[in-house]
Amino acid sequence: MKKNFLIGLTVIAGIALLYWGIQYLKGVNLFKPANYYYAVFDRVDGLTIATPVTVNGFQVGQVRDMEYNYATNKIEVELNLDKEFKVPEGSFVSSASELLGGGKLELILGHSRQYLNVGDKIPTQLKVGLMDKVGADVMPQVTAMLPKLDSILGSINNVVANPALNRSVSRLDDITAQLDASARQLSTLMATLNNSVPSVVGNVNGVAGELKNTVSNLSDLSGSLKQLPMQATVDNLNQTINNLKQLTSKLNDNNSSLGLLLNDKQLYNNANQAIANLEALLADIKQNPKKYITIKVF
Repeated sequence: MKKNFLIGLTVIAGIALLYWGIQYLKGVNLFKPANYYYAVFDRVDGLTIATPVTVNGFQVGQVRDMEYNYATNKIEVELNLDKEFKVPEGSFVSSASELLGGGKLELILGHSRQYLNVGDKIPTQLKVGLMDKVGADVMPQVTAMLPKLDSILGSINNVVANPALNRSVSRLDDITAQLDASARQLSTLMATLNNSVPSVVGNVNGVAGELKNTVSNLSDLSGSLKQLPMQATVDNLNQTINNLKQLTSKLNDNNSSLGLLLNDKQLYNNANQAIANLEALLADIKQNPKKYITIKVF
């Protein structure tokens, strides 16, 4: 009998432990005292057993059980709230779906001094969640954009199916091959230049040496020019220019002898007349020498 008693006690303890473990996995702590309330919803999107019940973002309980009422077509939810927590009259439970598909319950407290009894039904309110707002605001716009997207996709298909695109891709392949060949030629050219650079640098150094010698010679020439009597030469040149100016002024002056000789037209005419008379005299002497020269013979 003692052995059978121990076996039965072990089985009962195992069943109790299994029940406690299942409830613990559901989020229900059997060793923590709690008050139970009920809430009735038309829909419980994403709501599951052990869903937290929060007040101002702080968890004060959780969902213990959910049951569908076939008579009213509503869902009855049993709420497990902390033993010390009291629900004022005028409070209600708000249900909303979250972004990732889960549900949440938020208890909005009333301002009454009277409190609900344990086991009472708390009024409910279905709150529009973020996903519902997205569906209400975005979906109509998405629906309106679908015909445009279909048109755009049709245009893209036409462009992709166009033979000209295939030819363009083939040309791009040819261009890529040509660029590859050009790159190889450029690499060869750079290698050749790298081999030629030392000789070019040597030639440049030689030219630089010659330029250095030329600059040195120019410096010597400049020193020699500095030693020349440049000032005396410039003074003589200025004196010569002044003399030419004086001579030019005298030639242009009608009161001077040279000016009269050059500028007196009457003198010029007389000189021409004298020359003409002299030429006529010489011509007459040549034609009639006896007229001017007398020869006596004894």
